[in-house]
Amino acid sequence: MRPNLLAAALTASVISFSAITSAADLANVPAGKYAVDPTHAYINFSYNHLGLSNPVLSFSDFSIDLDLDNEDPTNSSVAVTIDVSSIVTGSDIFNEHINGEKWLDSAAHPEITFNSTAIEAGRDGVYTVTGDLTVKGVTKPTKLAVTINGAMNHPMSGKPVIGIQATSDLLRSDFGVGAFAPNVGDELALNVTAELLKAE
Repeated sequence: MRPNLLAAALTASVISFSAITSAADLANVPAGKYAVDPTHAYINFSYNHLGLSNPVLSFSDFSIDLDLDNEDPTNSSVAVTIDVSSIVTGSDIFNEHINGEKWLDSAAHPEITFNSTAIEAGRDGVYTVTGDLTVKGVTKPTKLAVTINGAMNHPMSGKPVIGIQATSDLLRSDFGVGAFAPNVGDELALNVTAELLKAE
């Protein structure tokens, strides 16, 4: 249920999130602030429903803001804000259900946020981005595995752009959205893919 995504989010968180990469990967883009290209960014999560299916839900309205240190990416920071009411389930009835008090309660908690607190460089271009994820008023430390897909001047706009992929496994019950577990899976698989453009 959408509540899953909330835990994942972006989140996300979406999320998504801290553009971490090696110095070589960032050689062609400058340091500074980057913001999500809303036409090329996706935050979604999946969960198991009764052992019968694995729904994939998403958010359509979110921001991802990166402050990049291209000489030492571990000094970078990222912030993600998701409009909870923008959840996409494929059904108006299900959308209303997920936005209700039992689940994400978007009326009382209209945003999901993720703010990075630390970035660690890893092997094979994968970085661990740790941050505070807040869903339904509950804040928990959360780790994202972030890969830099590319960093270059955009071939059409000419602007510096960074492409990222971020994943995390979350428990929706950690954020007070555990209704019907374990029949409705408590575990959420979060996936964020986004292009971030250099801010003006």
